[in-house]
Amino acid sequence: MAFSELDIKRIQKLTDSFLEKRRPPAHLRKELDVGYHIDGNSIIIFEIRPLWNNPEKTIEEPVAKATYIKKNDIWKIYWQRADLKWHGYDPDPKVKTLDEFFRIVDEDEFCCFWG
Repeated sequence: MAFSELDIKRIQKLTDSFLEKRRPPAHLRKELDVGYHIDGNSIIIFEIRPLWNNPEKTIEEPVAKATYIKKNDIWKIYWQRADLKWHGYDPDPKVKTLDEFFRIVDEDEFCCFWG
């Protein structure tokens, strides 16, 4: 089941606030920026950059994913490995709040999200 409209607004507000701290200065945003999608019960954070062989096109490179598990009232954290599959983030596989998820992604203690 997808999020309600109220949940989506709350998630957008929290995610926008987090990403605003991570975004590069305005003059660099054509070369590198960050964004997110809400897909079902998941939030996917990604980097936006020009395609290396066609700078007129941009690509989105996934950074992190949080999936809400309603029956347990938790968020599961994932990172994308070189095989392009999402893997559970073993140091902290689940958290209770989006704020905790954003803190873990921001700190990136093991360089799984931002490299």
